[in-house]
This record gives sequence, structure tokens and C-alpha cells, in this order.
Amino acid sequence: MGLLGQSSPEDRYTIDFNTYAGSILKHNPDISHLITAHPAGATLSLNRKTFGAEAWHQAYNYPDTGISLVYQDMNNETLGHHIGLYAHFNFYFFKRNVQLRLAQGIAYNTNPYDRITNFRGNAYGSHLLSTTHLMLNYQKENVIDRLGVKGGITLVHYSNANVKAPNTSTNTFAINLGLIYALSAEATPERIRLDSLPKIRENIKLNLVFRSGINESDVVNSGQFPFYIFSGYADKRLGRKSAIQLGGDVFISNFLKELIQFQAIAFPENNVNADDDFKRVGLFVGHELFINNLSIVSQFGYYVYYPFDFEGRTYNRIGLKRYFNSKWYATLTLKSHAARAEALEIGIGIRL
Repeated sequence: MGLLGQSSPEDRYTIDFNTYAGSILKHNPDISHLITAHPAGATLSLNRKTFGAEAWHQAYNYPDTGISLVYQDMNNETLGHHIGLYAHFNFYFFKRNVQLRLAQGIAYNTNPYDRITNFRGNAYGSHLLSTTHLMLNYQKENVIDRLGVKGGITLVHYSNANVKAPNTSTNTFAINLGLIYALSAEATPERIRLDSLPKIRENIKLNLVFRSGINESDVVNSGQFPFYIFSGYADKRLGRKSAIQLGGDVFISNFLKELIQFQAIAFPENNVNADDDFKRVGLFVGHELFINNLSIVSQFGYYVYYPFDFEGRTYNRIGLKRYFNSKWYATLTLKSHAARAEALEIGIGIRL
């Protein structure tokens, strides 16, 4: 069956409401004093279903797109409360009874670190935080008329990506239960299904990317400084969904320049010289997962030029790309050393 000559099914929307409760994971010993209670919260989401009007719908088993509003009470006065706004995808498995939600957004925290009023709150250094929300649920729609049920597990991550220190961040693992309501009473349209999806074949492509932003070292009040990252890499498309990458980064991180000077004066036993080079060069391998004009990027790198020791010689990067056309794209990525975030990178790139 082809798409030509067929009208697209009408849009169908659902809303779902979930409550959840769980525990803060001890991913870093520096937050041990903050794990004192069980956080709880609620999620309200609007979901737009897909039915095959575009080929990528079928490739990903007709996912939902949507937005979510998430409230979380950390049940700890030091950590405060969060309210977050997210964009999400819902992916379906096992005859559409199992749903995986991937959501990324921004959250507001009511009680970040303050050296006078909240000196114990080393989890968040700012009100505004980057946040990731994952849900793995069993769900059943239209159990009673338009009303359905769902339940499963949830992970909520909050971090400001070292834009401002301190930033040990938190991860909440929780159990959630909820209801789903279909906004339309009409029968679900038949999904458009092609016998075979169009093939995507490409030669090796060259990518040039410039990323920037501001960040701060883990030394509180050491100052926020701009950073600049120049990247070049080759990618090879493996099919409709994936590409592999191989390339390098040049990091010009001004917060390291300040940190080197601080350590040279404050910790002479570390044998750090104030004129040590703060630049780094890394090589990386990566993977890109294409979802329509968005893609999810994951990269693992190793510093080949590393004059100053900061968090080890390996690094990782994960984030999103948004393609404007076949060449130009914007990026939003988080660079880390294992679980320790270094920077939230905003960039522009070209794929030649």
C-alpha cells in the first residue's frame, strides 16, 4: 500500500495524568545528606498520535509526540520543589501495550544553593535546570469508553549542567500510576502501512560544528566563563535510523584557565603551574539516531591533548540535533565525564 492518493488520518489526541512516588538515587556521595525522604509528584501530558502520514511514523511503530507538565515535591526543605515543561516522544512495544516515554525540558527549582540561606543545598546552583523525564509503562487505552489506565516506573533527572556551581544534581526513581483519556469519541483510524519503506543511501558526510555556552568549575563563586568548542567528524548513514561517527573536538574552556590559576595558588602540593595550558583536544566515536528532523546524538571521547588533569581523560556527550534542511542543523548537547556534567553546549553545524 502506498501513501500516494491517500488522505492523512485525522489528528487524534489523548491526555494522561500520572502520580508518582519514589526515592533519590545516590549517584554521588556528595548528596548523601539530602537523601532523607521520598519525593512525590504528578505529570499531566497531551499526546498527539501518528498514523503513518509520514514514513518515519511506521519506522518507529507509530509513536506519539507531545508535551508534559511535571510537578515534583522533593519532600526535603533543602531541595525544594520543581515544576517542569517537557517535549516528549512515546514509543510503543508488545502490541502497543508497553510505552516508553523520552522527555526533555526545563524546570524551575524553588530553593537552589545560597551560601547564607541554603548552604546545604549543593544539588542545584540555580533556579532554572535542565531536566530529563523517562517513563516505562504498561498501559491499556479505552478500558471504559474513552478512559484507560497505565502504570510503571519513572526516572526524573535535574541538573543545571554546571552553568553555575554547585551542581551535583539529583535522579529520582519512582513508581507511577495514571489514567488516559481519549479526546475524540470516534473510532481510531486505520494506520497507513507501506510494504517496504523508502531506502536511504548516503555516502560518507563531513560535519563541522561550533558549540558554545557558559559554565563554572566546581569551586563555588569562582565565576562563569564562556567556552568554545570546534568539532569536525565524518558520519556514515547505516540506514533510515542510524549513522556512526568518527571525529575530533578542540575545547577552549575558560573556566579551566581560572581553575588552573586557583589551584596553582591554593594547592601548591598539586604541582599545578599558573601558566599550564587550559585547552584540550579529543577524539571520539559516536552514534546518531534519526527521528524525522530530530536526532539523538551520543558520543564517547578520549583526550589526546590533556595538559591539565580535570575529571579524567575520557568524556561523553549526549543530546539532540534539529535539522533545518539536508545540511544545516542546531545542536543542544550535554558534555560530561561519566556522571559529572561539565557543560550544556548550544551549537550550529553543517553536514556536507
